[in-house]
Amino acid sequence: MRAWVIREPAPIESAPLELRELPEPAPEPGEIVVDVSVCGVCRTDLHVVEGDLAPQRAEVIPGHQVVGRVSARGEGARRFAVGARVGVAWLWRACGACDFCRRSAENLCRAQRFTGWHEHGGYAERICVPEAFAYELPESLDDEAAAPLLCAGIIGYRALRRSGISPGGRLGLVGFGSSAHIALQVARHWGARVFVVTREATHRALALSLGAEWAGDLGERPPEKLDAAVLFAPAGELVPPTLESLAPGATLACAGIHMSAVPSLDYARHLFEEKSLTSVTANTRADGRELLALAAEIPLRPRTTSFEFSRANEALLALKRGLIAGSGVLRVSRP
Repeated sequence: MRAWVIREPAPIESAPLELRELPEPAPEPGEIVVDVSVCGVCRTDLHVVEGDLAPQRAEVIPGHQVVGRVSARGEGARRFAVGARVGVAWLWRACGACDFCRRSAENLCRAQRFTGWHEHGGYAERICVPEAFAYELPESLDDEAAAPLLCAGIIGYRALRRSGISPGGRLGLVGFGSSAHIALQVARHWGARVFVVTREATHRALALSLGAEWAGDLGERPPEKLDAAVLFAPAGELVPPTLESLAPGATLACAGIHMSAVPSLDYARHLFEEKSLTSVTANTRADGRELLALAAEIPLRPRTTSFEFSRANEALLALKRGLIAGSGVLRVSRP
């Protein structure tokens, strides 16, 4: 099978992903093989490729927003029939036995494995995954629309919940890429008023078209104090000004897996009056199931820009340069 492999992390400008011909994956007991139709292009992939996330194996195939069909099953795998359409997300496996797993916090499991980082991911024609960690997908969403929901959507959903936003509340979204443009649609469905801060004019225009009440450039402040905010941009320097934009008692949730250093905070300006600062760490399968059900209900419609499979390096470069409005997806096609 064809697959994009990262052997040595390097800036995406140097095109470090290598297209290889690799052996077909063989499923272990309880695993399924998925023929990949599309794979979302995520900022976490960029962090893996560029080494912001430390390598977990000598070589890895990135990609963790995978949509495809089951083509083979390992011993004991019976949850999905061959031919079933499934999704594969960031959480590849958790132990199921530790204190975190037993209290429904498998996103904090110390033995967890992640798709496209610890285990080979979806920038390939086929992928293996434990069947218990694959998702059924709503038939109302085509493959290209479903792919971004499997990380950008799930993480955005968890971030909204961590922020404590309530119906009618004033929500700030800082950074407006793939995850934020999905989170905005969920927040509007919940009745929240949304204010967006992002550097790209095209992203501000998209935010307004999706129902944001206001969209400003970096350095601008929302016209009203916020009841909750989510920081999607991996820029620690945006934490203090976002905290200053919060109303008393509000929460800022930081949604990224990687962030540059956060400057020192002034207690009175940034945290006093019971403001909260929290992080978002991966997701649980329950988050994924809830988000996919909500996606069918709303319905969610991610804005996507598709790239041919041969353009994986270009897709990540476009992501880094802020040239993708909404979500990028790789279309995987077999010759």
